Amino acid sequence: MSIKSIVRELKEMKDGIGNISRRGLEGKHWRGRARSHIAPDETPAETDQIEQGQWANLPPELLLDIIRRVEESETSWPARAVVVHCASVCRSWREITKEIVKTPEQCGRLTFPISLKQPGHRESPIQCFIKRDTATSTFLLYYGLVPSEGENDKLLLAARKIRRATCSDFIVSLVSDDFSRASNTYVGKLRSNFLGTKFTMYDCEPTFEVPTQTQHANRISRRFHSRQVSPRLPACNYSIGTITYELNVLRSRGPRRMHCMMHSIPMSSIEEGGTVPTLTSLTETFGGQFPHLSTSKGKESVSDISSPSPSQSPVLTQGSEEPLVLKNKAPRWHEQLQCWCLNFRGRVTVASVKNFQLVAAVESFHNVSSADQERVILQFGKIGKDIFTMDYRYPLSAFQAFAICLSSFDTKPACE
Repeated sequence: MSIKSIVRELKEMKDGIGNISRRGLEGKHWRGRARSHIAPDETPAETDQIEQGQWANLPPELLLDIIRRVEESETSWPARAVVVHCASVCRSWREITKEIVKTPEQCGRLTFPISLKQPGHRESPIQCFIKRDTATSTFLLYYGLVPSEGENDKLLLAARKIRRATCSDFIVSLVSDDFSRASNTYVGKLRSNFLGTKFTMYDCEPTFEVPTQTQHANRISRRFHSRQVSPRLPACNYSIGTITYELNVLRSRGPRRMHCMMHSIPMSSIEEGGTVPTLTSLTETFGGQFPHLSTSKGKESVSDISSPSPSQSPVLTQGSEEPLVLKNKAPRWHEQLQCWCLNFRGRVTVASVKNFQLVAAVESFHNVSSADQERVILQFGKIGKDIFTMDYRYPLSAFQAFAICLSSFDTKPACE
């Protein structure tokens, strides 16, 4: 039996589990009403029996070999969806799949939603592209070099711009049709100031381990759905970085100058042997639970006692290391073309003020090699009407890189 036929049977079996479970629940409900005076013996649920069925009881060595073969053979989307199907068969399959599938930092591939908040590959950039829809003010991040003809591209993240009186918000979601901050697909947001010169990135999950006392408070706050309290009540957000654009007071010609301070990434991460705090689970946020709530008073949002203030960085609050700072790579003036140029290695084909490359802003006392100082961590540029490329690498994650690129779409009259 081939690997693809096994995966096909797994999908059919998964659909059958849902039908059997529904029939089992309906049957128990009817028996309870018809013969309520009889106390029948308790029998295991149908799902428990199926959990120990033919697929769940495969020898661990055989199961490990099957999933490893599937993971190695399907390296690109949409074929890589079979790896996700393997993880959804049962608990034993899920645990082995999680053990086999490596993080983007190790293998350079995106598989599960958790991969969007894990650092990119160290050796080569992860290549994506963004589609902009000006009519709906939405921005869609896809996995791949360029848009495909069949439009079977893998959607990673989606964002919608919301204009307010004093700022602009970019709400980031896992899907393109639900941007509610009360939804379980909510990932984070990007907020600008009035002039569009400073942006703050917010994550819906903390980048540090929450103390036990705080976790208990979180469990208490979960009993209320945010929509039940107030339709405008957002989920709690944790500040993970700021993006600043320099003012162009003299209105001189030239590209935008920007700096990004990543509060959740230490400067030591780009040094030799450095690491980045990496999330390993998104169960609380993307499993339908809302661990944090906040209350609104007037025009300002105030967090409850179960979470730190959104205006503070979790890393800086913990008193840890110096945060990573990124700056845009200075372009050179091309005399023949009469424009500013950067080497995007063929990934950008249209001149635009939005195009940029980010490198680490390293001082002389930092233990960073000259090669790492010149290494482009994130590059963003235009390749067509409303189509842009986004290539990122370690130590940024897909969500962080997407948020930085979203800041380039906002209007900045004081910076140009």
